[in-house]
Amino acid sequence: MTMLEMGYVSFPVLLVMIFLRAPIGLAMMLCGIGGLYFSMGGSTMVLAKLKNETYSTFSSYSLTIIPMFLLMGQFATLSGMSSALFKAAESWLGHRKGGVAMAAVGACAGFGAICGSSLATAATMSRVALPELRQYGYAGGFSTATLAAGGTLGILIPPSVILVIYAILTEQNIAKLFLAAFIPGILAALGYILTISIYVRVNPESAGTRAAVPMPERVKALIDVWPVVLVFGLVVGGIYLGWFTPTEGAAIGAAGTGVIALVSGNLSWEVFKESIIATATSTAMIFFIVLGAAFYNSFLALSQVPQELSQWVVGQGFSSWTVLIMILAFYLVFGCLMDSLSMILLTIPIFFPVISALDFGMSPEHVAIWFGILVLIVVEVGLITPPVGMNLFIINAMDRSTPMVETYKAVMWFVTSDLVRVVLLVAFPAITLFLIP
Repeated sequence: MTMLEMGYVSFPVLLVMIFLRAPIGLAMMLCGIGGLYFSMGGSTMVLAKLKNETYSTFSSYSLTIIPMFLLMGQFATLSGMSSALFKAAESWLGHRKGGVAMAAVGACAGFGAICGSSLATAATMSRVALPELRQYGYAGGFSTATLAAGGTLGILIPPSVILVIYAILTEQNIAKLFLAAFIPGILAALGYILTISIYVRVNPESAGTRAAVPMPERVKALIDVWPVVLVFGLVVGGIYLGWFTPTEGAAIGAAGTGVIALVSGNLSWEVFKESIIATATSTAMIFFIVLGAAFYNSFLALSQVPQELSQWVVGQGFSSWTVLIMILAFYLVFGCLMDSLSMILLTIPIFFPVISALDFGMSPEHVAIWFGILVLIVVEVGLITPPVGMNLFIINAMDRSTPMVETYKAVMWFVTSDLVRVVLLVAFPAITLFLIP
């Protein structure tokens, strides 16, 4: 068997290991090590890679942004920012038909701007919003579906951990990717709010009503979200204005949210230790997946699979748009079965060379940024698509009284909204690239 053939065979072997419930990081590492061992005829290359690949992967300065953003999300949860965001959105929208659900989406968007993790956003906002939704008579399936969909805004609205990984894999500018994600993120939030408005008119029994909040209380609730505005403006604004690098911005954001949590009286020594341990646990999980992907991608590069695949696609005469649609369809299908980080690490080294070899009438940098946002969105759809949408299970674990099938039924409305947005961004790349110089 040639090295190229071993590269092709490794992919179905990897999928079988994943479906057998092997950890994705371990599965990719074993496939990479096994491929290197058999292709090189011995363990010399494997042992060298174990030493060099581990050091080169974890010595990357760009990767330090991940624990900083995760710690920022931990501190933001403790400081009461999530509650303040929901109360502010609820005071302005709650009296409308479906308004409390709309407020939950708005709060998810705001929290996503200082968190960067979809699962953390979904879990945090569920603790805040689920009791309110229940209190005002919102149906269980509709409530859980709304929060699951809103949670996906955590990885789309910058800063985003997944975008950081994509930027590292494709050697793109992190700040430009954050900027490109801004308008699609706003469109996602508006699309979800429109979906809620349509849903409660089609199913009027699914949402109750609440009294309007007096204007003085609305203004006060709006003022209470100043920490979110301050942190987001400082971190994202500082990165765009060139005051500091994305990694420095993440560190400043973590320190800023930590100070706010301390001032608010929510950051005791025990809570601080729990935040550090939770951040370290999440970081270790992500880094192990990154390391496994580094081994597997080294084997793929050695076997020439990405290069051969891109040449084959170009040689088939498919139009660039046809190839793009096929790749996005692949993400939509497999996004129902795998988590977003694993999908990005596994597929970008294969698909990105293919996309880079095609002509979309744009500069290579613009194509890379546009493709990154499209991939992020379709991966985001996978987080709420049955049967294995990760956000659905997070929310269901927090509301055992709601049957999963009810959540499945309601969440398909939000999936439809996401698919419409994907079509718009594919058809009109300028929406994504509008803010990119």
